[in-house]
Amino acid sequence: MKKLLSLALMLAAVSAFAQYGKVFDNLTVESKILKSQRKFAVYLPPDYESSQRSYPVLYLLHGATDNHTGWVQFGEVRRIADEAIKNGTATPMIIVMPDADTERMGYFNSIDNKWRYEDFFFEELIPHVEKTYRIKGEKRFRAIAGLSMGGGGTFMYAMRHPELFSSACPLSAYVGALDLESMKRWMPEEEKKLGDETLEAYRKKNNALDLMKERTVEELNSIRWFIDCGDDDFLFEGNSLMHIAMTKAGVKHEYRVRDGGHTWTYWRASLPVVLGFVSDAFHQY
Repeated sequence: MKKLLSLALMLAAVSAFAQYGKVFDNLTVESKILKSQRKFAVYLPPDYESSQRSYPVLYLLHGATDNHTGWVQFGEVRRIADEAIKNGTATPMIIVMPDADTERMGYFNSIDNKWRYEDFFFEELIPHVEKTYRIKGEKRFRAIAGLSMGGGGTFMYAMRHPELFSSACPLSAYVGALDLESMKRWMPEEEKKLGDETLEAYRKKNNALDLMKERTVEELNSIRWFIDCGDDDFLFEGNSLMHIAMTKAGVKHEYRVRDGGHTWTYWRASLPVVLGFVSDAFHQY
């Protein structure tokens, strides 16, 4: 009887443990492009260690002043992903959260091309994590999402590489400077000396509204788009303009406006919806 009770307790403990995913938030990859060790965090679903199968992947980008631990600490990614997988609204997936706030903040290459974060992301980070973990490497099984600065990265990365992502979910996105003067306000003084023509070309290169004009409707519609921004968010204008531009161009997308501002309370409520949305593409909706 005691043996049966001990076995039952052991099985219950194993079952309870298996319901939780794992987060590793101090991982590194050697970057030759950025000449440094780059940190990133990974969420592994509850059954990752007990299975041999490969998983779809979501690249989840943080906002300005945060780093790769933002979605872990403030976004509660493990709790939210575990709950979504447990209740069946999301499929088990691997979530990769890179650091874009060390040495220089942002997801794009610098105007002088001396800091090439975007090149690092596509040429080094993605190949590294997709070789290290059991990740399905096809477009259908790869998605991208992010908030604020990371929402802008989501827009731009998906538009620049529509062949790589099945879904893109910008949340409260900074879509890029809407005019040259607003971009100059945050640029280093030495970069402003490059001249308005060079600066304007760089602005357009990293502005979602402008990049959208360079893509065909077929390319943009090969991605499932989910755009979400609070009605009190200071970035509401840019997100509204993207919604209008995509609607006029015939780009299919879901556009959500809820009560709220530029806060983690808002984004924590968005994440379960994002996980369900990208899962639909993973499952061939």
